[in-house]
Amino acid sequence: MESVALDKADLDLADLIARAERGEHIVLTRDGAPVADLVPHPQAARRIDLAAGAAFLRSLGVDKPFAFIADDFDDPLPEDFLLRPSPGS
Repeated sequence: MESVALDKADLDLADLIARAERGEHIVLTRDGAPVADLVPHPQAARRIDLAAGAAFLRSLGVDKPFAFIADDFDDPLPEDFLLRPSPGS
């Protein structure tokens, strides 16, 4: 946690906000006394960090989370797909 004087925070606000978005807690002070905290917003903290997830998987020895994904995996299904009886029924 870092303390920053309000007069300096005024000049570096964009940088301070970027640091808060990364998870830092910054205390804003006036004449040495704390007056406000700059912290990440709760919704911003819920964002998915894909790079961190990939790093975690690599630390477990997983290079590819999916062995194979077909090129047509997201193609529309045939119109009669739900009308066909399921195999074995």
